[in-house]
Amino acid sequence: MKRGQWERQDHEYERHGTQCLIANFEIATGKIICPTLGDTRTEKDFEEHIRQTVSTSPEASWIFVVDNLNTHQSESLVCYVAKACGIKKQLGKKGKKGILKSMETRSAFLSDPTHRIRFMYTPKHASWLNQVECWFSILVKRLLKRLSVKSKQELSAKIYGFIDYFNVTMAKTFKWTYKGGPLNV
Repeated sequence: MKRGQWERQDHEYERHGTQCLIANFEIATGKIICPTLGDTRTEKDFEEHIRQTVSTSPEASWIFVVDNLNTHQSESLVCYVAKACGIKKQLGKKGKKGILKSMETRSAFLSDPTHRIRFMYTPKHASWLNQVECWFSILVKRLLKRLSVKSKQELSAKIYGFIDYFNVTMAKTFKWTYKGGPLNV
C-alpha cells in the first residue's frame, strides 16, 4: 500500500479453516480465563467450556454474563448446573414440561440468584454490556485483522499465544466512560 491508496486484498485468498473461541473475561483482573478453541460452538461445546471453567474452583460461586444464544440456555447446561449445585428437583422434559420445557424456562432456571452457578443474560442488541465482547474486539484489532496462517493449528497457537501475552502485559479492568446522558447524534 502507498499513502493515499486503498487497502487491496488478493482475490485468491484461501481459507484454511476456522476456530470457535469461547472465553471468559474475569472482570476483577481483566484477564481471560479458561479459553477453549474448537471446530464448533455447539450446546455440548459450551457446556463443556462451563464445566472446565467451574472445575478450576469447584466450590466457588460463578456468575457468567452471556447473550441469548440458544447454546447458553440449553438442556445440557441446565442438567449440568442442577447437578453441580446439588439441585434434586425434577427438571421435566425438553419441549414438554418443567424447567426444560422452553428456552424461557431454562433461562429462568439458569439465572436464578439462589444458584451457586448462574447466568446473566444481556438484553437483545446490547452485547457491549458483556465485557468479553469488548475483549473480542481487542483480539480482532490486535491479532486477527491482518493475520495470515496456514492451518487451524497455527491459528489456535496464535490465539492462545495472544491470550497469554494479553494476560501478562495488557490485562486490566475496563472502566465504563458512558455517564448515562443523551447521546449527541
